[in-house]
Amino acid sequence: MRYKKAMETKKINVMQKLLKANDTIAEGIRKDLRKKNIFFVNLMSSPGSGKTTLIEETVKKLGKKIKIIEGDIQTTLDAERLQKLGVQAYQINTGPFGGDCHLEASWIQTAIDELGTDGMELLFVENIGNLVCPAEFDVGAHLNVLLISVTEGEDKPLKYPLAFQVSQLCLVTKTDFLPLKNFSLEKLRENIKKVNPACAVIEVSAQDGKGIDSWIAILKNKPGMK
Repeated sequence: MRYKKAMETKKINVMQKLLKANDTIAEGIRKDLRKKNIFFVNLMSSPGSGKTTLIEETVKKLGKKIKIIEGDIQTTLDAERLQKLGVQAYQINTGPFGGDCHLEASWIQTAIDELGTDGMELLFVENIGNLVCPAEFDVGAHLNVLLISVTEGEDKPLKYPLAFQVSQLCLVTKTDFLPLKNFSLEKLRENIKKVNPACAVIEVSAQDGKGIDSWIAILKNKPGMK
């Protein structure tokens, strides 16, 4: 029993050291990009909530001074999809290294070094799709954005509070499905406010364009850069 307790304590200490080292790198990324006037946005969500589609719509609106870091366990499908728009996209696959379900700041720094910052005004990280691990690791972004689609249900903020607590903005996606779903936007907003009263909420749809202009306005304003 004492041995088990000692092992648990060691695991906690190791994790704390890992997170501290990660946070140090993340803060360095944030400061360096701020000096270069590059706005860095970290997109988090469950798989299939629309992160890649949102980036596509953003590129169409803002042009090609955008670079993207794609995170997935396997495949380069999303990076290839975005490269067809004429933007640079760097793929990070965690599968070959154990299949981590999040991205870490050191990997982001490597990706930035590979992409280069010349001509870059906006950097996106499309984090690995889940509502748990990505929320635990600071990647150095100026703005954390959480996407939740109307197909996921209103209870996700209560089930996965940390993801909402570390995000300054929540985008409710696929609102064009609302007529087909028994989904309450009011209840979702209420649950988000319960876990993070400061989190802004915008409803968006890539299909009919709802909320996209508001999203673009936020990016142009660069919150968190000052």
